[in-house]
Amino acid sequence: MAIQIIICLALGYLFGCFSTGYVIGKINNVDIRKYGSGNAGTTNALRTLGAKAGALTLLGDMLKAIIPILLVRFLIYPHNSDNQLLTVYTGLGVVLGHNYPVWLGFKGGKGIAATGGVMAAFDPMIIPFALPIFVIVVAITRYVSLGSLLVASFFPIWIFIRYPGDLHMLIVALIFTALAFIKHRSNIYRLLHGTENKLGQRVNIENKK
Repeated sequence: MAIQIIICLALGYLFGCFSTGYVIGKINNVDIRKYGSGNAGTTNALRTLGAKAGALTLLGDMLKAIIPILLVRFLIYPHNSDNQLLTVYTGLGVVLGHNYPVWLGFKGGKGIAATGGVMAAFDPMIIPFALPIFVIVVAITRYVSLGSLLVASFFPIWIFIRYPGDLHMLIVALIFTALAFIKHRSNIYRLLHGTENKLGQRVNIENKK
């Protein structure tokens, strides 16, 4: 089991290291890690390069989580009794790769889009519950970070409800939440002090072309 977990974490990490926001930024001659929040994620791509770049980054970061999870579920370990747990570990590897990509000096994104992809691929039944939480919170508050943290916090709650008694899977789900809070430390500080950036605010980039 330990070897299988390591394989899944490694596979997920390799996929996670593909930094969609960084690649899209470079296509536009911009290293988005040098602007805005300094992260190579969806929100910063949206603020620095606009809606199209933000949407493409979101799609890419979700797909890089969905693809390896489907590979583990249906191709690599389709008959393994711990298949569900292994898919969660694969997703954890993706988020770690996204947050700390080795080829970018371990400076990546905050992992929310990737976490969303993990949740959707792991159990599509979560989508009608988690997506409205994010959309409603962001629509009301205009704080993407707040919606992101609540969605990340919902994952272990969902595991607790859907897989009662599976302590191992619950602990892994809690790691996703912990990673989200760690990467959003500055956002949490700004939320508490009323200085957090709201959805729609743009970052001015001089000579970005």
